[in-house]
Amino acid sequence: MNVLIFGPNGSGKGTQGSLVKDRYNLAHIESGAIFRNHIKQGTELGQKAKAYIDQGELVPDDITIPMVLEVLKNEGKDGWLLDGFPRNLTQAKKLWEALQEEGINLDCVIEIQLDRQEAKDRIMGRRLCENDPNHPNNVAIDAIKPDGDTCRVCGGALKSRSDDQDEDAIDKRHDIYYDTQNGTLAAAYFFKDLARQGKTRYIELDGARDIQTIKNDLLNQL
Repeated sequence: MNVLIFGPNGSGKGTQGSLVKDRYNLAHIESGAIFRNHIKQGTELGQKAKAYIDQGELVPDDITIPMVLEVLKNEGKDGWLLDGFPRNLTQAKKLWEALQEEGINLDCVIEIQLDRQEAKDRIMGRRLCENDPNHPNNVAIDAIKPDGDTCRVCGGALKSRSDDQDEDAIDKRHDIYYDTQNGTLAAAYFFKDLARQGKTRYIELDGARDIQTIKNDLLNQL
């Protein structure tokens, strides 16, 4: 199974993506890791990408798309979950064209929907446990709200990430994601149109619900 997943930062996309990955034994392919792997291995594409990154510039799509495909064909040969790409409408169209040319199926697209303000509140409400950062603690979500400054799972001390408290940075990321004309949601809606044509499946999930309810809904639809 090959799956593409969308969701704003703060929507629980990582949690639900891990569920799908583990359930179907998929390779979790995250956009940032693609660049890191190619650069670390010194591939031709990696060297080209590094030149742009070192100059603080965005890597062009004609380099990014082949890098993504290479990882999908190798690491994801037995099935993949692609997370964090595409980020805009142009990339979505180019990715779809490339998949078609390579004869790679896109079996399912998952979109986790969440109101922008709620997503921001969740990001700013995240707290990390000193013993295990994966312990769920968030002052903005009643189901996983910690007891003061201690972890609700183990009692360890909690702290917040500095970037989680940077409203300007959060707003910039969300400006890109919630852009329905050219941004990430525009990319998601491109695949939604393909699903209407019977070319893939499109699953919409209400990210405002609790984790277990979203999980059950996702598994039922898969």
